[in-house]
Formats: sequence, C-alpha cells, structure tokens
Amino acid sequence: MSESEFPQAHRLSHIERLVDVIDLPIGRWDRDSRLVFCNEPYLGWAERPREELIGKTLREIYGDDAWTRAEPAFRQAFEGRTVNYERQLSHGHKSNRWARVQVFPDVAPDGRVEAVFTIAFDIHEDVIAREALEAARERLDRFTENIPYPLTYVDRGFVLRFVNKAYCEVTGQKAADLLGRHIGEARGAKRWAEHQPYFERALRGQTVQYTRLVDRMPNGPRWMRTSYVPDFDARRFVRGLYTVTIDVHELTMAQEKLRRSVERDSLTDVLSRRTMMDRIEAAMLEASEVPSALFFVDLDGFKEVNDRLGHREGDKVLINVAAALQQSVRAEDAVGRFGGDEFLVLAPVRDSHGAEALALHLLDGVREVTTPLGSSSLISASIGYALAPADAQHPMKLVQLADDAMYQAKRQGKNRVMHCGRGAPVSLA
Repeated sequence: MSESEFPQAHRLSHIERLVDVIDLPIGRWDRDSRLVFCNEPYLGWAERPREELIGKTLREIYGDDAWTRAEPAFRQAFEGRTVNYERQLSHGHKSNRWARVQVFPDVAPDGRVEAVFTIAFDIHEDVIAREALEAARERLDRFTENIPYPLTYVDRGFVLRFVNKAYCEVTGQKAADLLGRHIGEARGAKRWAEHQPYFERALRGQTVQYTRLVDRMPNGPRWMRTSYVPDFDARRFVRGLYTVTIDVHELTMAQEKLRRSVERDSLTDVLSRRTMMDRIEAAMLEASEVPSALFFVDLDGFKEVNDRLGHREGDKVLINVAAALQQSVRAEDAVGRFGGDEFLVLAPVRDSHGAEALALHLLDGVREVTTPLGSSSLISASIGYALAPADAQHPMKLVQLADDAMYQAKRQGKNRVMHCGRGAPVSLA
C-alpha cells in the first residue's frame, strides 16, 4: 500500500467503526451504485447477510422501482449535495412501510466525491399520520367550501383571509374580490356599523351571537344568526375570528310560537294568568315611584250565554270582551285573562280618581261589545280595583283586594265598579 493510500484507508476504517455504533441503517455506495460498506443495523434493515449485499448495486438488491426512486438522489449527491427522498419499501417484513433515505456525499481530502452514504429512517407512522391529516384537511376544505352556510375568517385587522362558496353567493362577489380586503370595505359601511360591535367583542375573546331579521333574501325575510368565534393560539392570544351565519327562521318562529303560548291566552290572545302575575310583581317593585291600579273584571250573565247559545258563542263573547279591554287601555298597559270569564287589567295611574275613570271606561267598553247579543242575553261586567302601593304592597294581596271589590260590586247589583276602599259603588245602569 502506498503512503498516499494509507491515510485514505485509515480514514475509511475510522468512518466504518464510527457508523457501526450508530443505530441507523447506513450504507456507502461507489460511483457504480454498488454497496461497498454497510453497518450492522443495515443488515437488519435489508434482512440479508453481508455477503449477499456487498458489491451489489442498489437495483440488484432492491429492484428497479427502488432504483428509480433513488437514482436522482444518488446523482445529486455525487454532485456534492445532500438529498432526501421517500419510498415505500418492497422487501422482507418491512414491505409497504414508508422510509426516508438521506443521501450525502463522501468527500475526499482533495475535494473529490468518492462515494455517497445513505441513512434510512423508518417514517411509516409519520407518513400515515401525515396522510390522515391531509385527508382530514381535504375533507374539511370540501366541507367548508360546500356547507350551505356563509363562513369567513378575518385577521385581527378584520381583513378577510377566507370565504367559502356560500358567502360569495350571499354577497354576490367573487372570493378573489373579497380576500385581502377589510370586511367593512368589502361589505359596505352600513353593514359594518351593524356588525362591528360583535366583531370587536369577539376580538376580546368572547364568542358572540347576533340574530336579526334579514329582508334581502330570495324567499323573503328570514331570521339569521351569525356567530363570531375567536381563534386562539397556544398562549390564548386571539389571532383572528371565524364567522358562520345560519338560517334560524323556523327555529325562531317556533320559539316565538312557544313563547306566545306561554305568555298569551290561547283563546283571547291577551296575556295569560301566569304572565299577568309576573307583570303585577314587576309593577309592585316600582309602585313607590309609579303607582298602579289593578282591575278585576268579571262578566255578568255569561253563564246564560253558554247555557242558551253554546260554548262557541260564549268563546266569541270572551274574544270580543278581551279586544274591548285592550282597546280601552294604552299599549303599555297589561290585559290578561285570569280564568273563565274573569280578566285582569294593570295600568299605571296618577291617583284614585284616575283609577275610577279608567274603571268606568273599561265597564263602558264591555257594554259596547256585548249589547248586540240582545236584551235577554245582555252581558255587563262587575269591576273591582285596588291601588298599589296605597292599598297593598304585595302582589297577591293586591289581587285579593281587587277580587273582593269585584264581588262587592256584584252584591251591590252588578254592572258597576267598586274600589276596595269604603266608597260607594259607581254604576252605569
């Protein structure tokens, strides 16, 4: 061996001893792509003894497909570059497992690339996870693009960074014309002024919802709900906002119908007994500043209508009386059905004189809608009333006093009003 060859042989021996202690499959390949050295982990990787590997080309060891994947990387490594490539293995127990192979030059002291080294890494789980992530991202992209609800993403400056197809259809604009623009500029100053407070609250970290009736819809006005959802990073910093708008028209209408069924009497459409009690309780809390009167209205002669003409005609009377009471008071006053042919009216009044005047007005209103029934079936009303806070400071006590006054009016001859105090009844007869 010449003196020039000795340092080179010593260098290779040193490298071979070094790579033997690395627990990764490492091979050294000459310019003919023949394996000239491999470490012990490589033997396990190839699942062959050393004598079946050394001196063989990569094509001879692993086949044409393996060499097709490796050849560009080998060529670039012999040009002095470090290259990575991935392939699915096709040999032994590792068949179909994914591997990443790094190919890098073995540069001699004089700068020549004498050979290349390969290091193989098993990345099967990483590739499977990556493919699953890419598949999930593709499904999510298809979902966000095709979901029939407008979706957007804006950054902290409220600049649109994502819009889906439904959003483009609603706005009548193309994605290319929306992306990169401030949402207020893209959608107009009026809409931005309407939505800006919700965007700003979401930017502070709150999830916000805004439900409104939108009149510019193809099938007429619809109730729509927009949710503004913060996009937090790992430090809980809001880096942007998602918005999604959904049609809640049927849900909103059903909720309104349910609310009315609880709040309103199903026959007369005035307030229900439960709602009236809530209104009375609320009025009692403010009675020291805003005095109110509660009127208990009971129909006289209603049983005769039911017995002689039937319940259908009786229902018509109740509907007419409820409407008359509503028309006799202001919009902010409350009219409710207490039960059967009994009604309650709650109204703010200045004093007892104002309460008496309203009671007489209610009495006259009932007479006007019941007179057409004929003199033999004439219906009138007995009305008792009590004042808050002058007569009572508790809701049930106020109801009781008004009820007692109503019965006193009946005992005095009906078709009249009575205050729960000791005053004489007032009649329109």
